[in-house]
Amino acid sequence: MRRLHHGWESRSTRSLALLYEMGLEFELVVHSFRAPLYNDAYRQLSPAGRVPALEDGDVTLFETGAITEYLVETYPESRLGRPVGHPEHWHWVQWLHFAETIGQHLATLTQHHVVLREDWMRSPTVMKYETMRLGRTLGVLEAALEGQDYMLASGFSAIDTNIGYSVYGAARFVRLDALPNVAAYLARLLARPAFQKALPPKGAERLYLKEFYELPNV
Repeated sequence: MRRLHHGWESRSTRSLALLYEMGLEFELVVHSFRAPLYNDAYRQLSPAGRVPALEDGDVTLFETGAITEYLVETYPESRLGRPVGHPEHWHWVQWLHFAETIGQHLATLTQHHVVLREDWMRSPTVMKYETMRLGRTLGVLEAALEGQDYMLASGFSAIDTNIGYSVYGAARFVRLDALPNVAAYLARLLARPAFQKALPPKGAERLYLKEFYELPNV
């Protein structure tokens, strides 16, 4: 049985959207942010106690990039990968990893704006610095998306679920007004049925409670 462990609006959204894009059957196990996953049972699936974790028969994986590679190589009929020998293969691989470059800045800002609930816990300096760095990564996407709808010239692929989630989260902290290509890219992704299904349903526990998080005025 194929099973995905997920938390709404967390980076496991990448894997959830990809499974929907591929049309694969799976069981969705949603975890609460209020219930720590760092326990012996779950650590058998994800040693760091985080989502996602994908179970597929005898295979268990806990990193979104690895899950993406596994799924497109195990189920190539989806045509969402770019295999070795394909002219876009290394571009595909590079963007897959760049999703985590964006993600590290997104994670820091999520910690400061969302997880650290008291002002005294937060560092305005770190928040401003990471917002700047996140904006720079979005600038890389802005240039790459010039003249094309998705990250690869050939069209939509699995990396757009990874990059796409990073952009979805980044838009909570960096306004996209000066990044029209990125804004249009995000709108394109949000219009896809698979991405819509991967977003929190009404009444679900969400990670982001605001549409946009302003920097502290200090």
